[in-house]
Amino acid sequence: MSLVYTYVILIEKSLGGVIILEKNTIKILNQLKEKEDAVILAHYYVDSEIQEIADYIGDSFFLAQLASKLEDRTIVMAGVYFMGESIKILNPDKNVLLVDKTADCPMAHMITREKIEAMRNKYDDLAVVCYINSTANIKALSDVCVTSSNALKIVENLEEKNIFFIPDGNLARYVAKSVQNKNIIANDGYCPVHNNIDVNELKELKSKFPKAKILAHPECHSDILSLADFIGSTKGIINMAKKDDCQEFIIATEKGISYMLEKECPNKSFYFIDSMICHDMKLNSVSKIIDALESKATEVIVDKSIVDKAKIPLNRMLEMGQ
Repeated sequence: MSLVYTYVILIEKSLGGVIILEKNTIKILNQLKEKEDAVILAHYYVDSEIQEIADYIGDSFFLAQLASKLEDRTIVMAGVYFMGESIKILNPDKNVLLVDKTADCPMAHMITREKIEAMRNKYDDLAVVCYINSTANIKALSDVCVTSSNALKIVENLEEKNIFFIPDGNLARYVAKSVQNKNIIANDGYCPVHNNIDVNELKELKSKFPKAKILAHPECHSDILSLADFIGSTKGIINMAKKDDCQEFIIATEKGISYMLEKECPNKSFYFIDSMICHDMKLNSVSKIIDALESKATEVIVDKSIVDKAKIPLNRMLEMGQ
């Protein structure tokens, strides 16, 4: 543990939704950012304390796009491991630091090389479409990457008729329902947070707040999506909440999104299912950001041979998802 880490004291107070950080923490953080020429990126699912101090907040697509345009020498990624890998692949000459190297995504490991090879042998006219929630090794075996915000558009515009959609089966089935001119083969992976929502909990919330609209992420299973008034990415959910006239919303995605929803829509009410917490995302903290910048122990390293192969489907995503 670094000396800087031991001096950091983080004070969180709720004053009308505002997070207050102890002044010494901010001072140390800013000094380290300047010294390392660093920028902090945060996913919507990390705790509000991090979103408060991040330079940029967004979903996977926005952060992937942004990472390719940043001029800073060091990029700190507050999220999970595959996000750090993706940024390193797109920026191999930059120092990419994770906040917590153990923060992982279970779904990213729910597909194997052997299964991809078996599907390629079975279908001649096949595109392997890889959700960005995947490891660098799996991206390197894929034809194009997608996120929940651009999957429909990209799949619709692929030349191939057969689409093996990995690793998320729920997102694959959602895409298949909307893009019916493709033969979409769904993998059996899933996000535990979204997949394990109890539909009865959602119905109970709806009965408690009958005027509230349900906004759901497409990683949810079909029983949840069938009850939703809107289905979209984290960014899509935020945009819908902002523009819709409704004043109450039930949000079927990870609870970290509440920070931005409340910031963008201060006069609206949002209700969450208590179980929708990604414990890996919650491993991130401001103190760990400071420790990462101090120690460099969480630097992301991706083998050059993997970088060269994985960059192709990621760049295709950036081009096709515009």
